[in-house]
Amino acid sequence: MRILVGWAGDSSPNLGVRVLGRGSADLLRATWPDARIEFMDFGARPVALPWGRPRSLVRERLTGRAGMMEWLAQFDLYWDTRSGDSFADIYGIQRHAKMSLVHEFAVQAGAAAVLAPQTIGPFRSRRGRFLARRNLRRSALAFARDPSSAGAARDLGRPVDRITTDLVFGISQPTPSGDHDVLLNVSGLLWKASDHVDHGSYRAAVHTIISRLLADGRRVTLLPHVLDSHDADNDVPVSRALQDEYDGRIGLHVPIDLDDARSVIAGAKLVIGARMHACLNALSTGTPAIAMAYSRKFQPLMAELDWPHVISLAESTDAASAVLRAVDAPALPDRAGSAMARGQELLAPVGDLVGGVV
Repeated sequence: MRILVGWAGDSSPNLGVRVLGRGSADLLRATWPDARIEFMDFGARPVALPWGRPRSLVRERLTGRAGMMEWLAQFDLYWDTRSGDSFADIYGIQRHAKMSLVHEFAVQAGAAAVLAPQTIGPFRSRRGRFLARRNLRRSALAFARDPSSAGAARDLGRPVDRITTDLVFGISQPTPSGDHDVLLNVSGLLWKASDHVDHGSYRAAVHTIISRLLADGRRVTLLPHVLDSHDADNDVPVSRALQDEYDGRIGLHVPIDLDDARSVIAGAKLVIGARMHACLNALSTGTPAIAMAYSRKFQPLMAELDWPHVISLAESTDAASAVLRAVDAPALPDRAGSAMARGQELLAPVGDLVGGVV
């Protein structure tokens, strides 16, 4: 059994992408213990896939110079994670098109394609909807990690096979480490001007949260969840700048890898994060997490876990105050434990369904 896991892996600076890689591998090996699994991501591009631009993939399909179809034909299963939230056109039609073409050509090469548990949509363009509809209909199975995503698939004419949850809930539990109180994940993506949220408001909210937590006697440690790289949107530079700004009154823990991040998160009392997988890493280990949401992917997924502490940065008039109210909510640890159990329950049936595909 040979499996290609698309758009996830164990080497990306984005720990959320590593979560998807680890969760995928654990789930697939539970179904096929002897499977040979290969990962493909932007940081680990096979030579046979010239995805610099969508038309490069189309040209390769016509000419075969790089051997793309022969390479894809090696695999029995194409497990398409779409980086968790990229089965959409909100990150640009070029990204959506590249991912959609790889999915299409994998099916043409003979692999069974499965859309792994992920966010589906939104699709704001006619081309985006066309590509999504094509991929959905060509998939042997499609999983949504929230009801809104299931609705998006249904609107495109191909209902999902199961509403489940994020792959993080399939990863084994870490050994807690450290003695942290509040871990604060500040997003490098949101710190600069973007189409997601007003970056000035986000910066002001972060400063207010830090200052009030310190005034209340809480210990704050910054936790980057996208590690340092050539990508200007990583979390490390802004975290280091904030630590300097607060003159050592807040800590900084830059994880060395996913295991380190999960261990530190499991040992903390609370996580506040703008990266969704920073929050999901927390809930999957039973640590309470307050999410500062920048897109619709957060709330429906968290609601399925019966976790209410999601603050929409676009809709809240005072995000900092909303976060701080959540910090003081009663029974946070108990409710986080229930969310962890719920996530494990929702993910459990996926393996059995996938086992019937190949």
